[in-house]
Amino acid sequence: MAQAISFARGAPSLDIVDVDGLKEAAERAFTEDPGGVTAYGTSIGYPPLREWIAEYHQVDPKRVLVTNGSMQADAFLFEALVGAGDTVIVERPTYDRTLLSLRNRGADVRMVELEPDGIDVAALERVLAAGAEPRLAHIIPNFQNPAGYTLSAAKRERLLELARDHDFVIFEDDPYVRLRFEGAPLDSMLSMDGDRVVYASSFSKTVCPGVRVGYLVGPEELIARIAKLATSTYISPSMVSQAIVNQFCRSGAIDRSIETVKAALRERAQTLCAALERELPDARFVPPQGGYFLWIDLPRGADVAALFAAAAERGVQFVKGSDFVLEGGESSLRLAYSGVTPDEIEEGVARLADAYREVSAPAGAEVA
Repeated sequence: MAQAISFARGAPSLDIVDVDGLKEAAERAFTEDPGGVTAYGTSIGYPPLREWIAEYHQVDPKRVLVTNGSMQADAFLFEALVGAGDTVIVERPTYDRTLLSLRNRGADVRMVELEPDGIDVAALERVLAAGAEPRLAHIIPNFQNPAGYTLSAAKRERLLELARDHDFVIFEDDPYVRLRFEGAPLDSMLSMDGDRVVYASSFSKTVCPGVRVGYLVGPEELIARIAKLATSTYISPSMVSQAIVNQFCRSGAIDRSIETVKAALRERAQTLCAALERELPDARFVPPQGGYFLWIDLPRGADVAALFAAAAERGVQFVKGSDFVLEGGESSLRLAYSGVTPDEIEEGVARLADAYREVSAPAGAEVA
């Protein structure tokens, strides 16, 4: 059997995780605050980390809630704001776990097409003009999962205008923002209008997935309400993980870690794009400027489900595009390049191209 190569999971490979820095941060956390680290804590999270996040975003700490991963933050926000039948705008495609969570809540999910510069705001305007009254619009503005696209500055401004005009909340889901390896950073919508935006991010992408530390920034009244939900859910999140992340951030290790990760991601993204252009010329894609993901559209009629099976036979995994939409997506797929080395990318794309030739060949034809 060939060595398995996975383009399926959005997580950094171990070689670019600062394990030594995390060990040092853990030792400092237990040495400097053994009582705070080992106690239950409060539902708002480890207070020193909450303060660091508030300072980073230039907001009052009362507007911050630190959670067990960003998916927990999402779940709390949806529980606070979204009921059965409420309309929620999402990008098409969007993160599959977000779709699942909203559908499980009975939300009326309206998907609006995603373009290389972000959600199609003209299409959103048409949805609103047709009478939709969304409670929430879920937007992943930077290096979107699964597409890898980034919302332009002009579209950020227009989205905020629409949110004000139609009285809905923008949920700015932003775990990849610091992983930009090309181009200039853009202002967050939170910084542009803190009353209309609830912001979420995660240390899973910048420190390591295993810490499971995420957070929300929003209006003080909403954060207080979500803190009560957190209390009834788990009393408090993990003080150990959050204290380690706090030390990792305050020591400056997070900045060094991010630079290491960005350099690796840049090389891996470039290698992936070059390999696809060489081995799989039918693939249409937009080279990412950051983040973990590349979205591929194959020619109309391409059977990605068959490609998925043929690639698996060759030890290659990816995620089908149909997983990220309510319907359609049969000719698209997502490749995550964060957890594979350049050599693995080269080999993985060669196998993927071989699988594509097999499933695309006319019946009875031999594959070269």
